[in-house]
Order: sequence, then structure tokens, then C-alpha cells
Amino acid sequence: MLHPRTIELGLERVHAVLDNMGLRRPAYAAIAISGTNGKGSTTALCETILHHAGYKVGAYTSPHLITYNERVRIDGGAATDEELCAAFERIEAARGTVPLTYFEFGTLAAFELFQAAKIDIAVLEVGMGGRLDAVNAIDSDVAIVTSVDIDHTAWLGNTREAIGREKAGIFRRAHPAICADPNPPRVIAEEAARIGAGLLQINRDFTIERTATEWSWRFGQRLRAGLPYPALRGDYQLFNAAAALMALETLAERFPVTQADVRGGLLAAVIPGRFQVLPGQPLCVFDVAHNPQAARSLAAILKQQCSGGRTLAVIGMLKDKDIVSVVGPLADVVDRWYPATLHVPRGATAAQLIESLVAAGIKIPTPGFDDVHQAYAAARREASAADRIVVFGSFHTVGDILAALGKV
Repeated sequence: MLHPRTIELGLERVHAVLDNMGLRRPAYAAIAISGTNGKGSTTALCETILHHAGYKVGAYTSPHLITYNERVRIDGGAATDEELCAAFERIEAARGTVPLTYFEFGTLAAFELFQAAKIDIAVLEVGMGGRLDAVNAIDSDVAIVTSVDIDHTAWLGNTREAIGREKAGIFRRAHPAICADPNPPRVIAEEAARIGAGLLQINRDFTIERTATEWSWRFGQRLRAGLPYPALRGDYQLFNAAAALMALETLAERFPVTQADVRGGLLAAVIPGRFQVLPGQPLCVFDVAHNPQAARSLAAILKQQCSGGRTLAVIGMLKDKDIVSVVGPLADVVDRWYPATLHVPRGATAAQLIESLVAAGIKIPTPGFDDVHQAYAAARREASAADRIVVFGSFHTVGDILAALGKV
């Protein structure tokens, strides 16, 4: 039975089922990763470096871009339909009368599959929050908060301090707690001190140095120099990579990794839909940016990228997002907008997007579109070879178009 509410934060239900299944204290080690942005990238970096080192790694991420199977990976491969269905059946048999949300079912399935596969270590991307998120139902060996910004305000609060408190809820007493936000809210350090976690803060406890062609990571006397820039695009990815290296350093006695493992992982870690560029002309960029911080990062990368023509933006978003604050940073980058209705329960209509674009001071000569496919087709028709098309605003927007193009 699904819980009557789509989102219902709290750990009691998941703990009850974990206890019934004997999964509350797994045999594998775990890295938990929360944050407003950067969770998926940091998860991919940890997973890929550990995989290069020869460990059997499980990774759990959300949401998925195209198929649900993407959420659970073991040894780099997505879980099969058969494996997931069998896990769901075992959860259904074990939960008794405990109602579970969609996300809780999925999280329990990942834990069940990781245990059955006898993995060495799990890299767990925490969902929307932290403290009351289902992923936080098991104790991790090390926890990372990547960044803290405004998103999911209806559930997490509308200030960085309130949101940071929820994100820091994954910290554990006497275990390392890593923060990759260079300007963290005060509550991160306060929560770590309150519970007795060992906080490791970027630019204080571990640092990065960059040159034009490479970068270095330092923690006390520990130095990793001559590192290649991550394949993941954006300057902010260095903060994610530094946090991943810090987490692995805290686990070095159990899971040592070589410099070659680190280099290989940095170059191999990619995530569909994160500044994904399709070859050919016009240049097409796909990015799931859907909150103000992610939009600012997307705008910065677009400004750095050489483009001789116009930038055409296909946008579809959820109506409960701060749409004005998302489109604002891109106002001076985008030349023409293609707002489209998202046909999902929380989807914004094209008319609502246009209203937000106007509120952000953006003139909209183009009418709205009934769906993202129509908007993308129109952008393709109107783009010259020198132009650039950017598709962003939601996992639904990016995933739907990439799926139609067969690019994932």
C-alpha cells in the first residue's frame, strides 16, 4: 500500500520495514550525500573513483532522467526490471500494515539489492531533504553536504539556515561530516558540534588550487597534485570533486585509492542531463537546472562557452519552483525563449512561465508551446548553424526530449 501522500517526511515507517528485513545495520560501508545542488555529481565522482579502485560499489540516486532503473546501480550497471520487481515484492511482504511512499519503496529496494549483491560500499544521494529523508534511515560512515541554497521551501524552509539544518541531519556522532559549500550557513558547523560529528570544511580543513590545465587537492600534509579537471562541466565541480576526495580520504584505511584511480574517476564520471552537449549544429545543451543556484551555475558555464550566434532557451518547469529567480540569471544570456507546458501533476503551464519571464523583466515575442517537444522543434527550426539551443528547467523537460532523441 502506498502512503496517501506523495511526500511524507519521517523515518519511522522506513525504520520499521528495515528492522523487519534485517537491513537496519548493513554489512557494507556507506557515504551519504545531501545538498541543494551537486549531490548527483559528487555521488558519481565517489562511485567512479571507487569503481576504478576495484571495489564493488552500489549507488543510489534520484530522480531518474529516463527510466527508474537509473536510480540503483551496482558495479556501474543499472538494476534490471527483474531485480527491482523482486525487491519490491520482498518489501511488500515485509512491510505488513506500514504504508510507504513511492520514494520510500525505492530507497528500501536499493538497500535490499545492495545487501543481496554483497557490495563493499554504497554511495547514497539523499533525496529532497536530509534529516527526515528515507536515505537517512541507515547510519553512514561519512556524510557530505555539497551546497545549501533555496529550494523545496514548502518542506525544508525558506532560508539557508533552515534548509542547512535539514541537510546537516545526515551527520552522525563521531563520524566525519564534510561540507563543500564555500559559504556555508552557520547551522552546518552548529549541527556538527551539537551531535559530535567531525566537521571538515572546504577552504578551512581541505583546499583546492588550480592552474590553467590541472588542479590540486590538499588536506594537511596529504596532497594530490596534477589532477585533471573533471569531465563534468562547471567550475563548481571542483568543490564536488574536493568533497569526494575528502570523503575517500576519511575511508582510506578501509578503501585505499591510488592517484591513477582518482584520475580515472575524475575523467570517467559523467551524468546525463548535467550540461550535456549533443554534437552537431546547432549546438544543443541539456541541463536539469531548476533552482536559482543551479541557474546561476548554468548561466556562468554558458558565458564561458564560445558561441558565435544566438542562444535559444527551451524551458519547462514545475509550478512550485521559484521560476522568476531561476530565469533571472539567464536573462542576459538567452536571446529567445520557448516556454512549454509540462504535463505532469506539478507542471507549470506555458502561460505561467511567460508570466514569470515577464516578471523577471524578459520580453517574450514567442508564444508558449503545449509541450516541450513542440518548443524544441520550434527552436530547431529557427536556429541557424551558429546558434545554441539550451534545454533546461526540470528533469522532466530534459529527460523527455533526450528520450525522444534516443540520446540516453
